[in-house]
Amino acid sequence: MKWLLKKRVLLLLFLGFTAILFLSTNWMSWFYPIYFKEEIRKHSSTYQVDPYLVAAIIRVETNYKTGRESKKGAIGLMQLMPDTAKWALEQAKLPDVSMSRLKNEPSANIELGAWYLHTLSGQFDGNRTAVIAAYNAGPGMVQRWLADGSWNGSEEDIKNIPFGETRHYVQRVIYYYNQYTEIYGGVF
Repeated sequence: MKWLLKKRVLLLLFLGFTAILFLSTNWMSWFYPIYFKEEIRKHSSTYQVDPYLVAAIIRVETNYKTGRESKKGAIGLMQLMPDTAKWALEQAKLPDVSMSRLKNEPSANIELGAWYLHTLSGQFDGNRTAVIAAYNAGPGMVQRWLADGSWNGSEEDIKNIPFGETRHYVQRVIYYYNQYTEIYGGVF
């Protein structure tokens, strides 16, 4: 008898949880959260880049964990390579951003990352897929692939990106980008 009562209680708890989950208008955001929304919103707006793209790159690069440094030396939330970061700092002339702040300060890292995405977007005529690939492999490499015809730059042709790491990276960023835009819609 106690066994049957336990089953009923568990069933009621499960049904209650399921009802709350599906009646909540934004229940999927529990599984795909976006952290540092204010910083992403601010810097995306400043540099006219899609905030969902910034969020997707951060999700793939560090899953929103600050202070990260990769084996190759990439730093911060958006995993900027030191040489790229130094070049971007010289070009962007951002008064509040420095190399020392990039690793541990989300706002500084997101600002420089958003600026770099804006620059890549201009370089690749707004082609989001090529921008994502260039963020990972470098713009010179992506230009080479486009010039020699090994990849045409389209999302449909991702399977032809010559570097497996970049191919997988682009697929993951696009996956999270699509999840975020579907879950959060026009509200960021």
